[in-house]
Amino acid sequence: MSNSSSLLTEVVAGHFLPGPAEEIGLAVSGGGDSLALLYLMAEIVKGSDLSLRAVTVDHGLRPEAAEEAAMVGRVAQSLGVPHEVLRWEGWQGEGNLQDQARRARYELLGSWASAHGIRQVALGHTADDQAETFLMRLSRASGVDGLSGMAPRRRVGSITLVRPLLEVRRSCLRDYLQDIGAEWVDDPSNEDTRFERVRARQALVALEPLGLSIQAISETARNLGSVRATLGWYAFSESQGLVRVEAGDLVISRQGFRVLQPEIARRILSQALIWISGSDYPPRRRALALALEAIRSGTGMSLHGCLISLSDQDIRVSREFSAVEGLSCPPAEPWDGRWRLHPPGAAGLVEAGCELRALGEAGLAQCDDWRAGGLPWRSLLGYPSVWLGDKLLAAPHAGFGRGWRAELIRDEDAFHAALLAH
Repeated sequence: MSNSSSLLTEVVAGHFLPGPAEEIGLAVSGGGDSLALLYLMAEIVKGSDLSLRAVTVDHGLRPEAAEEAAMVGRVAQSLGVPHEVLRWEGWQGEGNLQDQARRARYELLGSWASAHGIRQVALGHTADDQAETFLMRLSRASGVDGLSGMAPRRRVGSITLVRPLLEVRRSCLRDYLQDIGAEWVDDPSNEDTRFERVRARQALVALEPLGLSIQAISETARNLGSVRATLGWYAFSESQGLVRVEAGDLVISRQGFRVLQPEIARRILSQALIWISGSDYPPRRRALALALEAIRSGTGMSLHGCLISLSDQDIRVSREFSAVEGLSCPPAEPWDGRWRLHPPGAAGLVEAGCELRALGEAGLAQCDDWRAGGLPWRSLLGYPSVWLGDKLLAAPHAGFGRGWRAELIRDEDAFHAALLAH
């Protein structure tokens, strides 16, 4: 093994060793970055308590993709690594293709990892990817969070995404593959200037003579990542005494919120909106600024599928009825991604044909004792209830239909902990 290969191996190994015995997931597209990671990881797990399982997501967007996935399978087999192919068939020809493909890819990876009991999935993002991401977000006037770029480790649901190559240049990985005699695939879409990332890649070439190198930009992103982590800690610390969960609402002390530093207040409100809505992303900074101004002026507003309302003492963030008005599911399934409803009795039997829906005005009008629970009328509209056609069977938060119990899937600890995630 050459000195450069040994150095790459040490860089990648540092993200996993020493560590407990476990199977590591590895996303491999067939491109040079992820294929190099496959070879490096296969070398690292030798003689350790780690094992590998590789996966390729075929987005079905190019006829060559199936053969490229098969090629990855052959390489993985030669290295003794189990390999599977996941196929995405969700592209309808509308919207942002790269964004939809990325979201689908992570959803598929998460489900695949959970099915195999995998806790960590390694991705092949490099310093070049980090620099491209920085430029893309800079063009949108992003703040610290956006300009911090991709984190080396990021918790998503039950898995942790690990990016062990974020400090490694793409060219170094190509050199490594050539040294070991390995071939890789170059996706033609990487040259398609219709995509923002390709344009950012080209801009990096023009910026190099000015000293704005890929290394300098990726190091800047890493430095901002430290700032982001520090701000997250302060937001987490402040939220402990300011924020509480009331049923499914987040209630924030208005007096305490008023004296927070603006960035800390923004982070707490942003996370409150994510926690309530279940969204993967926060609102835009401009929209959040308007919400903070509405809070300061005492008016509140709707944002991100949530209702922000104020009393003399508190800021309340609840689910907006219009965001869940048409949402329904069988009683055994989670509703709105945040509630499970449990029927009365040990057997848990429910009437055939009933479903979970938002309570709404029609349901709340049938709940004579809704005030006893202490929740505001506008909040209750977006809470889960059990219906059989037009007949309301139960609304646990409005004191209607004895025996049914509602359980939050994301609890208060999850809210506070998310402020630390990056």
